[in-house]
Amino acid sequence: MKIAYISTYPPRECGIATFNNNLLKAIAHDTKAVSADSFVVAMNDSEDLNTYEFPNEVQFVIRQENQKDYIRAADYINTSLTDVCILEHEFGIFGGESGVYILPLIARLQKPLITILHTILKDPSYMQLTIIREIAKYSSKIVVMSHRAVGFLTSIYGIPEDKIKLIEHGVPDLEPKENNEIRNSVAFRGKKLLFTFGLISRNKGLETVIEALPKIVAENPEVLYVILGTTHPGVIKNSGEEYRDSLKRLAKKLNVEKNLIFINKFVSEEELYDYLTAADMYITPYLNEAQITSGTLSYAVGAGAAVISTPYWHAQELLAENRGKLFDFKDSDGLANIVNDLFENQEQLHELKLNAYNYGLHLRWPNTGSVFINTLQEAIIDAKSLVDENKPIVDPDMMPAFSMAHVQRLTDDTGIVQHAKYGIPNLKEGYCVDDNARALLMVIMAWQQNKSKVALELLPVYLSYIQYMQCDDGNFRNFLSFRREYLDEVGTEDSFGRTIWALGYLINNAPNNSYREFAKELFIKSIPHFGKLTHLRGLANTMIGLSSYLKAQPYDEYFIEELNKLATPLKAAYHAHKGEDWHWFEEKLTYDNAILPLALLSHYETTQDQESLAIGLESMEYLTKMTLEDKGYLNPVGNDGWLFRGEDMAIYDQQAIETMAMVLMYFKAYEITHDLKYIKQMYLSYQWFLGENSLRLPLYDYETKGCGDGLQPYGVNRNQGAESTLAYWISHLTVLKSLEFEYEFSGNKETTSSAKEPVL
Repeated sequence: MKIAYISTYPPRECGIATFNNNLLKAIAHDTKAVSADSFVVAMNDSEDLNTYEFPNEVQFVIRQENQKDYIRAADYINTSLTDVCILEHEFGIFGGESGVYILPLIARLQKPLITILHTILKDPSYMQLTIIREIAKYSSKIVVMSHRAVGFLTSIYGIPEDKIKLIEHGVPDLEPKENNEIRNSVAFRGKKLLFTFGLISRNKGLETVIEALPKIVAENPEVLYVILGTTHPGVIKNSGEEYRDSLKRLAKKLNVEKNLIFINKFVSEEELYDYLTAADMYITPYLNEAQITSGTLSYAVGAGAAVISTPYWHAQELLAENRGKLFDFKDSDGLANIVNDLFENQEQLHELKLNAYNYGLHLRWPNTGSVFINTLQEAIIDAKSLVDENKPIVDPDMMPAFSMAHVQRLTDDTGIVQHAKYGIPNLKEGYCVDDNARALLMVIMAWQQNKSKVALELLPVYLSYIQYMQCDDGNFRNFLSFRREYLDEVGTEDSFGRTIWALGYLINNAPNNSYREFAKELFIKSIPHFGKLTHLRGLANTMIGLSSYLKAQPYDEYFIEELNKLATPLKAAYHAHKGEDWHWFEEKLTYDNAILPLALLSHYETTQDQESLAIGLESMEYLTKMTLEDKGYLNPVGNDGWLFRGEDMAIYDQQAIETMAMVLMYFKAYEITHDLKYIKQMYLSYQWFLGENSLRLPLYDYETKGCGDGLQPYGVNRNQGAESTLAYWISHLTVLKSLEFEYEFSGNKETTSSAKEPVL
């Protein structure tokens, strides 16, 4: 069994690095089960790859904030002979917001994965919650080190209990020395030693121990409090040694500076063990309970130290059954009383040490390593047993239940509000015809498929808004303030086209004749502006709306001619810009790109125009090549730079309307060609919303039923405005609509209920 470890690693001074090094050695001890070729993918907190002189087992280094390194690491592991991977997870050691950059790596792994969680928060942020859930999705097993962690994962993060494995923190396989050099040194000889070790930062609560020293020294003047460890690198970077210096000043103020020693270095395990066995008592005075795992505490128990601790989560478990003593947070008097009592009662002190030592025997790394080996073998077996045959292309069980909760939240008696702050409507931004047109389209689809009463109630609100925004000449304004004041004289061609799309769709799919006639009046009034359109997306949106209208009025020669006129400049633009390696309508791919092929496919569906079919399919395949093909997920053109001919594509800011257009385009291609590959591409595009994207983060919010406003380099834009939310639900309803087609997923057999065979 060859293992790839993904973690920090020595010589980097980091508790997780030490843990991973110990785990590697403990597992490698079983030479029959584990290959000597196992290796480490090490995290580097610098852009300089030479920051650390890593040992030979480190075969790949990831620079923490370099996104491409994570992808390269996944490729490296996948092309190796690795059988299984171990990920050591802590939010701070990976790049991006809350370490989000690790998700694309593990999503690309083609090897079984187990993840060891070193931090599990009781009150995680949305991003932290999402990251842990996504990690669990890709992991065969999630390993935690305390019982409380299991409870958190099941109750807060919603992870199935059968996916969680409790393996307590390992400790060194060492015995106390008969001749302890630390204890016998000149500095410590004849002293009563209190000891704390680890990276120093304010949350460690070391001032509580110093504040207890005067009361302790009064009864035990020979007491010496030893603090071993360097200051945390993050603290050094931001505030230097300010905290350490403040502790020294506090000791001087309390006249106990002679009873305090700092040893500012990162020591080996053997030397640390000597300190732990030399100490009379070991103290962890953390300031709050939110510490699910403490490696320092585990080491102290494993060494048989008499531990005195504040009651943080891990301490409550590990020090139960008289394996240590607890005192309240910041309670220096309580700590002093415990220390003095134990010095006075040596028999009780010895009992604490013995209980800790005996419990620590089963925590030693050889035992822990054996448990991990069994867990890894189970992960490999489980991965081999997974069968993906006969899996439907569209799996409705993997989709959220349809809900208009957030749409209702954004909608008042005027229309749907443009923007939101997180999931709360941002009324200051007012309304736009773009979003109300999308909302109209969505509620019609919801009524058709679900007979949603909510959709039917909201439909006249959006239709009324569109009517209010129509000018006397038939054009449409776009923006309206919350005070119902017009903010523009005329909208963009894009907003005009989207409005025509929604009206055409309503005319063809109206739930009653009243709505159809109302929409038709608005539609007919806008006709004079069809011939004035010059922008491609305005033309395309209008073509889609006109195609829908013609499904209700299939023999209207006037509108067929109007549709042909709109298609002409779109086809001309394609011919003008097409090149050998550039099959597109412009010199760049910008926003809402799939609308252009969709418009030509809609034109073909209505008129049987072969040129529109050919250009529509060819440009669609080119867009697929650029954003979907061979990636395994949709990677739409980012708004932060777009894709200019001959240049690299911008990855972020990815927008929901781009994905919606892809979903609609592929569904239309399937309706026309009956080719199931387009259903697959449609569903893969839809899954962008649910986390199948470059960051492996869902944009759909299962709590609010809204959708994030975009995918950024750091994560998801948490604002959930109308555009993105409606784009999600239109895509969702389109995918569900695809299930209405009666196709079979077996062999090459396939039937559909309706659609014309194209002439290809």
